[in-house]
Amino acid sequence: MSDHNPGLRPWRDIARRQSRQIMVGNVPVGGGVPVTVQTMTNTLTHDIKGTIDQIRRCEEAGVDIIRVSCPDEESTAALKQIVRAARVPIVADIHFHYKRALEAADAGAACLRINPGNIGSSARVKEVVDAAKANGCAIRIGVNAGSLEKDLLEKYGEPCPEALVESALDHIKLLQDQDFHEYKVAVKASDVFLAVAAYMQLADAVDCPLHLGITEAGGLIGGTVKSAIGIGNLLWAGVGDTIRVSLSAEPEEEVRVGYEILKSLGIRTRGVKVISCPSCARQGFDVIRTVQALEERLQHIHTPLSLSVLGCVVNGPGEARETDIGLTGGGNGKHMVYLSGITDHTIQDENMVDHIVRLVEAKAAEIEAANAESDMTDAGKAEAAE
Repeated sequence: MSDHNPGLRPWRDIARRQSRQIMVGNVPVGGGVPVTVQTMTNTLTHDIKGTIDQIRRCEEAGVDIIRVSCPDEESTAALKQIVRAARVPIVADIHFHYKRALEAADAGAACLRINPGNIGSSARVKEVVDAAKANGCAIRIGVNAGSLEKDLLEKYGEPCPEALVESALDHIKLLQDQDFHEYKVAVKASDVFLAVAAYMQLADAVDCPLHLGITEAGGLIGGTVKSAIGIGNLLWAGVGDTIRVSLSAEPEEEVRVGYEILKSLGIRTRGVKVISCPSCARQGFDVIRTVQALEERLQHIHTPLSLSVLGCVVNGPGEARETDIGLTGGGNGKHMVYLSGITDHTIQDENMVDHIVRLVEAKAAEIEAANAESDMTDAGKAEAAE
């Protein structure tokens, strides 16, 4: 019910930076398509089963692209099987040794994450670019404040936005000199101010897609907050085509946080958007535990819809009017359930979570059926027009 409709509420509109589009496997990045969500495996890549299991969990969480580190030959040898098993494009993370890039490209990686300036001579850069061209690979240039080139540190005295942007432009030139243009760029830093300033400068200087991230952001809570501020700031300004939330947490958590950032800005919707109160003495039921249970139980829902869970009638009815399903706490353990913003029925504490889960599942099925019918109608109209 609260889907963002561009132009209807202009104070919600985000004017996205125009970038050209590249393909990462079968996933378009840039050029106005929806912002994609990435993560990175933390298993040993040569542990093929463990890596694929982790990729499956990320796929279930909705990931669009997954990066896999390839530090040695054992890893690139395993990559072929991993790529074959994955349902999403795989980015090979390469540092320093150019041969790993060649092996990863041959193994079926959809993209190589490299810094062209770190892999040696122009002849080696040419070899990597040739391998990328031959295998239909994109390249991500990954500039990081923690590993800037020595000459730039000497020139600027410390990592600063100008240094990160200059590094990115130097790396871009190495690819463009080889007539290679299927690249995206990141200028990451653990300092939110530094990262945001660098991305804003880079956005004005280039037309390629930008990969957003606040690197080494921290643990689940601290890293989520830091990433939401940094990535959210940039997305709100219209900058960014693909994102990765870097957390000291399991990669599927990074995916969930990434989607929550996009959902908060109305950029992308996936699954249930929960609006809930922090609870207080007025609550008619245990809001915190109820929301925890519902979020856990509703992870399997991919259809975008909204659910409000509020403990009392102060804000409950108002929020329920704006959501697909609403639950508002009432007296004597008797709570009001709203469907499409309208009061529908009451529910007691007992089996309340099961009841709401069933309502959400039914609403998701109803939305999916309506979407399928609309697609059929559109297809029929197109056929008739021909």
